[in-house]
Amino acid sequence: MSVIKKLLVIIAIIGILPWFARSEENTLSEAEKKSGWKSLFDGKTTKGWRNYKKQEISNGWQVKDGALTRVDKGAGDIITTEKYEEFELSLEYKISKGGNSGIMFHVIEQAGPPWHSGPEIQIQDNVDGHDPQKAGWLYQLYQPANDPKTGKTIDATKPVGQWNHVNLIIAKDKCELNMNGIRYWTCKLGSPDWNEKLAKSKFAKFEMFAKAGKGFICLQDHGDMVAYRNIKIRTLNSDAPVVDPVDGKKNVSLVPAFSNVKWSGWDEVDDKGKVQPLRPIIITNPGDGTNRVVVAMQQGQIHIIPNNPKAEKSKIFLDISSKVRYIDKENEEGLLGLAFHPDYKKNGEFFAYYTVKHTPHLCVISRLKVSKDNPDQADPAYEEVLMEIPHPFWNHKGGTLAFGPDGCLYCAIGDGGDGNDPYNNGQNLGTLLGKIIRIDVNKKDTGMKYSIPKDNPFLGQKAAPEIFAYGFRNVWRMAFDKVSGNLWAADVGQNLWEEINIVKKGGNYGWALREGAHPFGNVESKSTQNLIDPIYEYDHQVGKSITGGLVYRGKKIPELEGHYLYADYISGKVYALNYDHKTNKVLGNYSIPSPMFPIITFGEDEEGEVYFAVVTANGKGIYKLLPGTISTSANKASADTSEVSSIKKERFGKLKYLLSRLKK
Repeated sequence: MSVIKKLLVIIAIIGILPWFARSEENTLSEAEKKSGWKSLFDGKTTKGWRNYKKQEISNGWQVKDGALTRVDKGAGDIITTEKYEEFELSLEYKISKGGNSGIMFHVIEQAGPPWHSGPEIQIQDNVDGHDPQKAGWLYQLYQPANDPKTGKTIDATKPVGQWNHVNLIIAKDKCELNMNGIRYWTCKLGSPDWNEKLAKSKFAKFEMFAKAGKGFICLQDHGDMVAYRNIKIRTLNSDAPVVDPVDGKKNVSLVPAFSNVKWSGWDEVDDKGKVQPLRPIIITNPGDGTNRVVVAMQQGQIHIIPNNPKAEKSKIFLDISSKVRYIDKENEEGLLGLAFHPDYKKNGEFFAYYTVKHTPHLCVISRLKVSKDNPDQADPAYEEVLMEIPHPFWNHKGGTLAFGPDGCLYCAIGDGGDGNDPYNNGQNLGTLLGKIIRIDVNKKDTGMKYSIPKDNPFLGQKAAPEIFAYGFRNVWRMAFDKVSGNLWAADVGQNLWEEINIVKKGGNYGWALREGAHPFGNVESKSTQNLIDPIYEYDHQVGKSITGGLVYRGKKIPELEGHYLYADYISGKVYALNYDHKTNKVLGNYSIPSPMFPIITFGEDEEGEVYFAVVTANGKGIYKLLPGTISTSANKASADTSEVSSIKKERFGKLKYLLSRLKK
């Protein structure tokens, strides 16, 4: 084997050539097939398309280089052979210099030309195009907001000659368009806002415009060369979710854990009668052979309880709530990370990541110690701040702390917040934001409270030496597999994709050049060629905010052995991903029956058994995975009315937050 071939094999194994794993153009992945996607173009023929009010498609549309291309005069507008009501459309287009085209929906043939009935998404060259309506705009109706930096309307399109991705959702409750992953606009057909805009447009005089509710999808011939590829569609139902892209169900139950525990220092309401939700943000253990369970609250209290279902009261191990900044309306701050030193039994050290009160949006990583006299209590007088990490906004703090097999401390840090990574932190090696870092807490370099491992990938370069890997948006929970040593990281997406990564030293995971494995924004394609693909991703019709878990290595549920457990905060669904770390392949993704709670974290006890937590108003927000299936209704019955109310309020708050991101 030649040196070049050997190098390519090595690169493929460690996963830094993402195109090796991608599907061919104009094909569907297995996950897409399972979640309802269908191809509208096979890359070889014009099957499935015909000219408007014709039975065939003209020779002006041909398949060239795997794209449905308008090549000649008189091509004419073409439509799908089937009609669609609620749907999600995904396609790529490439426009010629100065060129113009369009994508219309709900087109009917009883009206005049297609644009008399079907609203049009403009397609054009935004640089030399003649139309003031730009690519991605819903013609004369909706357009993107202004970029706060430039004051100009957002333009996420790539230049002539490059492929642009359009994601269009048309549903009764909401319509939206994403251009190269950037949210352009949202609307609701027939709403007062829609009707007001329509009345001011040139379409107001057409009686059938946007009235059909169901119709063809149309690609417009505007006299210019344009090409379309990877055209796929998924029918939607506002009253039902899309089909889960799973390979089956696991015979696992989710049951309340520690439901008898009264949490020391916590009451359901404060002195003014205001409900005080409990936010068990971290579940872990000290690993010292005592089989105790540690539960940290986002507000800053760390509790210890015996690993006994009959336990009745927690002990406060440490309370740093006077130092921790947490408020409900900015609920991505607080105590977010906690990790016990691998040698905790001897040195009594543990580490915390939290946002401080004294400086807005400042996060710290601190070394803390157990009391010399009481193993159930930390020393409240001891804290050594190892590093301070400023953030520009309140969201995307990340915060997971974990010790690796190498004994180093790893920390996942968010991109700094807001939307679209406005400061390009994910790709900037000069900042710790949007990174996973690695430090040695057992040594101290000159002038520092820790040392930089000598094999850190960016040591000695023009980069922050702590960086282990980069290109992350907001890793919400990462964990090391005890058997393979792989570092698993779940990265929360923005508009379209949630992703799961196995993190390699020095790897670039793409944000904000990509969201998941998909282009994001108008960066040139060559900028994305050395990015590492996620091992798994799912789209926002399946779920909208991943909560990462861990690889199960317990003993009570053999069928979960080696599976990576995770959930989606918005959908409340729980999954087990079967990944072969020897072949680097996903073998299957399985659902775990759940009561659809908004899960905020996973954790494990000293025996490797897994728990998850939700926000709770009654103190009963921790659940445990056990073998066997218990009905969802039984699980729901375990939560009283106050808890269900708290959960609904938490989910509603998250949805409001996600809606606010649509404007970013």
